[in-house]
Amino acid sequence: MQQLAYVVYCEDEFMLAQCLNVDVSSFGSTRAEAVASLKEAVELYFEDEPDSKFAVVADFNVGEEFVNA
Repeated sequence: MQQLAYVVYCEDEFMLAQCLNVDVSSFGSTRAEAVASLKEAVELYFEDEPDSKFAVVADFNVGEEFVNA
């Protein structure tokens, strides 16, 4: 078992969940749905990619910055 680190944010009418340990994301109508879908997606990812590395994320912060885009 690994501890999953993730960020959840709203995009249009969906909640998106982005895993910080591996490059996997998922979505749902609610935060709970998005997280449940993310957990399933990460499990499926490792089923297909068993040699992939699970990066342990011990400390993370969420922030906002302005950029010229």
